[in-house]
Amino acid sequence: MLKNSKINSKKVDLKLVPHHLCIIMDGNGRWANKHNLPRVAGHKAGIKTVRMVISESIKAGINILTLYAFSTENWKRPKEEISSLMNLFQEIIVKERGNLLENNIRIRFIGHRKNLPVSLRLAMENIENETKENKKLLLNIALNYGGRSELCQALQLLSEEVLKGKMEPSQITQNVISNYLFTSGLPDPDLLIRTGGELRISNFLLWQIAYTELWFTKTFWPDFSKKQFWKALNNYEKRVRKFGGKV
Repeated sequence: MLKNSKINSKKVDLKLVPHHLCIIMDGNGRWANKHNLPRVAGHKAGIKTVRMVISESIKAGINILTLYAFSTENWKRPKEEISSLMNLFQEIIVKERGNLLENNIRIRFIGHRKNLPVSLRLAMENIENETKENKKLLLNIALNYGGRSELCQALQLLSEEVLKGKMEPSQITQNVISNYLFTSGLPDPDLLIRTGGELRISNFLLWQIAYTELWFTKTFWPDFSKKQFWKALNNYEKRVRKFGGKV
């Protein structure tokens, strides 16, 4: 393993970077508590890290970046925090529009939209339409997303197809199930990064990460640095991916 001080883009074989990177951006609230600030301050501080990771992902040649922004379980948080987060999401969409278009980034939201504020849903739809032709990076934002609820929805839709006689149960394969998920048409993630020190996946992309490589750090999301980003890629480069078989 390279020493932290020497890990950078020049030390990573860019031919071996993940095609699809996903990140659980954890630790905003604890970062805010550590600095004696309200929790929303931690979420705002994490925005700069999002910008950095997007920029570095483009430099690395990563094609798809999926960020876990708000889970179906996060509705259990205090109403004031949720309201602030919804406003922040909408504010970011408006503010980052120019950067997304200028840098040829396509944005797509995955998750359940019906419980989100109408104004936020409209902003999401508008930015998706405006960036749909962009090719440099596909940025998936998992908003009101839960892996179990995603699978439940997929199974419900498949059941309806069977009841209508459009499909036989024997025709339901792994590929068919994948086509009914929010990530339909996308390859499974190659690498998952989780910040904040927790060693779990928290209901994130349960179907899709069956063979995804995992990398954890204790660093809170607002403090996650370029050095750590490239350290994760360096670590991934050294992994031997067997997918259940022998090398």
